[in-house]
Amino acid sequence: MTAAAHGSPDTPSATRPRKGEDASGGAPHSQTLSRGLRMLELVVSAPEPPTIAEVSAQLGVHRSIAYRILRTLEDHGLITRDASGRLIGAPGLAVLARGVQQDLQSAALPELTTLANELQMSAFVAVWGQGECITLVTVEPSHGHAVTQRPGTRHPLDRGAPGLAVQAGMGPEELAGLTGGLPPRVEVEQARQRGYAVSNDEVLDGVSSVAVPLRVDGHLPAAVAVVYATRQLDVEALGRKLALSAERVAGRLGQRLATGH
Repeated sequence: MTAAAHGSPDTPSATRPRKGEDASGGAPHSQTLSRGLRMLELVVSAPEPPTIAEVSAQLGVHRSIAYRILRTLEDHGLITRDASGRLIGAPGLAVLARGVQQDLQSAALPELTTLANELQMSAFVAVWGQGECITLVTVEPSHGHAVTQRPGTRHPLDRGAPGLAVQAGMGPEELAGLTGGLPPRVEVEQARQRGYAVSNDEVLDGVSSVAVPLRVDGHLPAAVAVVYATRQLDVEALGRKLALSAERVAGRLGQRLATGH
């Protein structure tokens, strides 16, 4: 762009490259697009709606640049502002999300709904995505309060039960290929042996999770999981329950693939 050629604040040298942006010696990426996507990630994963000042600081750009990105995302219905001016996800995000692994989402929803209401916990499916564990679809219990797990929430693949379960569902060669050859945590092998993964306070303080692998041909490595305020539970029984749900989800998907419906 013309502005970039003259060394404006929007040039690659103004901020440190982030994941997905151009780095020294790498293939050229669109920095503006990368910043817009990064803004979406920050907004949907924030525990509380952030301000434009907070987002611009996290992006490492001047507030005027952040405003331009925001207005573009608003025009496309992906981000909006609440009454106090804080940024929240807009309905356009749901439209985009419906197209991602749509058959997996629809096959998982009945099981997630049952789990959420029986356990009084947020139940969700998480998938592998570029070295991260990303929440694809979530169901919260109809009554009572539960720890919230928003679709689009992401964290490192080697942290938290869902990421460990995703890794446990892969073979050693596949796992090495997707993780760049980094050795997995010992908990991954433990999850393979017992069929479920457990984590306490790894992603968020005071929050625990139990997860099981979910593998279906033609789909990203995934996990069925629940998240809850840390407390003493029979995690073995919880793991068995999740494993049965994962089997039913995989069965539904396999049947649809076989019949074409």
